[in-house]
Amino acid sequence: MTMFDGFLIAFSGLTEPMNLLLLAAGVLAGLLVGAIPGFSITMAVVIVLPFTYGMDTTPGLAMMLGVMVGGISGGLVSAMLLGIPGTPASVATTFDGLPLVRSGQQGFALGVGLWASCIGGFLSGCVLFLLAPPLGRIGLEIGPWGYFSLILFALTITASLSSGNMIKGLMAACIGLLATAVGEDQVNGITRLTFGNSDLNGGFAYLPILIGVFAFSQLLSDMPNLASARRSLSADGTGDLRIPHMRALKAVLHHWALTLRSTAIGIFVGVLPAAGASISNLVAYDQAKKNSRTPERFGKGAVEGIIAPESANNATMGGALMVLVALGIPGDAAAAAVLAALLVHDVAPSPTFMSESPDVVYVILLAFVIGHILVLFLQTAALRIFVRIVGIPIYILAGVILLYTAMGVFAINNTMFDVRTMFLFGMVGYLMVRFGFPLAPLILGTVLGPIGEVNLMRAMSISSDATLFLSRPWSLLFLILAALSLLFPLYQAQARQGHWGYYGAISLFLISIPLLMMPGLVRTVAGCALIAAALWLAVRVYRTPKFTTKEVANGAHHH
Repeated sequence: MTMFDGFLIAFSGLTEPMNLLLLAAGVLAGLLVGAIPGFSITMAVVIVLPFTYGMDTTPGLAMMLGVMVGGISGGLVSAMLLGIPGTPASVATTFDGLPLVRSGQQGFALGVGLWASCIGGFLSGCVLFLLAPPLGRIGLEIGPWGYFSLILFALTITASLSSGNMIKGLMAACIGLLATAVGEDQVNGITRLTFGNSDLNGGFAYLPILIGVFAFSQLLSDMPNLASARRSLSADGTGDLRIPHMRALKAVLHHWALTLRSTAIGIFVGVLPAAGASISNLVAYDQAKKNSRTPERFGKGAVEGIIAPESANNATMGGALMVLVALGIPGDAAAAAVLAALLVHDVAPSPTFMSESPDVVYVILLAFVIGHILVLFLQTAALRIFVRIVGIPIYILAGVILLYTAMGVFAINNTMFDVRTMFLFGMVGYLMVRFGFPLAPLILGTVLGPIGEVNLMRAMSISSDATLFLSRPWSLLFLILAALSLLFPLYQAQARQGHWGYYGAISLFLISIPLLMMPGLVRTVAGCALIAAALWLAVRVYRTPKFTTKEVANGAHHH
């Protein structure tokens, strides 16, 4: 099957009325869950995931992608109307969204956020269409050695991006890997860590872990005592919510350069494993403020302060999906949930995914793009429902959600063991949140562990020579990147004291080595360019006068 055949099959399948209706239902569900403060996009995806189990691949994926797109767009509603971000991806939207709403321009503020998020998502969808096929072709070269090293790199970057605490990030990833080691191994069928319990022979399923860690632990965190359980997320003073679409669209198009820059930031952050929209929206807001001619207006209801984070957080989803379809590595926790959905439907993304299942890849890409168009029509309807939902006490909302998730988990294999797994990992997730451990590394460890294990077994069965992990260019590249990502937090700490100045130059030089080992003129040129950049950086650092912290302090004292 050619790529064009795959596109035609995906397009004809996705445009069937029932599949479009499921996509729209997913978008609406995502908009509502994303708008409720504290409920993350991942939580929205994992709540809906069990209900897609009985569906075919196309309708199941359409609904999942709809939830993903709706969830990221829904977060802006409560961020603006209540000043509480619906999802971590909408934190920066509160900075200017709330002041603009308080000034009496609720409809306009929501309209600007809505159009910015849809344009950012749509543009990243177009980039996805252009870059996924060439990335997929590269995937065919990687092989089991490179793929194992890629998973090591994904887990290390997850840990190093864990809010400044790399040790806790690595520990969380190890808990995820340990959970996947329970039960029969996928290659030899030998049981491990079952302790004589027959229920553990099949290991822990993905979905109960996903739902437990995100949904269950989040609901427990939202209700630390009786008083907070009885309160509602009241939307008093939401006022007139009619959106002036033309005025809002003109405001976004007027700042077209900002929209493009924020979209590019979003795609770049999305490509990094586990970085996610919670980082991209803050980076885009920071860049918008630094590049603005009127930075003093930020925080007081500036339109740019809404456009930047909203176009970036939707674009991040496109970047995360790009890595998922090209390499089989989820860019963030929500993409990990989509990966779990693919595995439920017996589709295993890998570097060969693009060439083996182009029809499934294009279902993902088309659902992502069409979902953003549907958001524009469904957001107004979702606003009216949202105002009613936020008046319900949290303990009722939590009870209903827990009941539905438990039913969904039970329905997968018709076993209470999965429900107990959900509660167990819900408690693990809750304790991790209480003690400051990030949840994303645990989920990525759970999803990537079995894939890494199979590829390691495959590589060792082809040849027991471990040096192949260093002599294969792609494997070497990912191992270098893994080592650099582990050292990066140390570099940040040392750089503040004026040390490790040559880290950047050494990093570029090391990355150039596997590029020069690869065939093809483009990669050789890229390798040479990296060496030139490394030399330039090294000379620049050498010529820069060095001051120790003590000297700086003494200088300040003399002045």
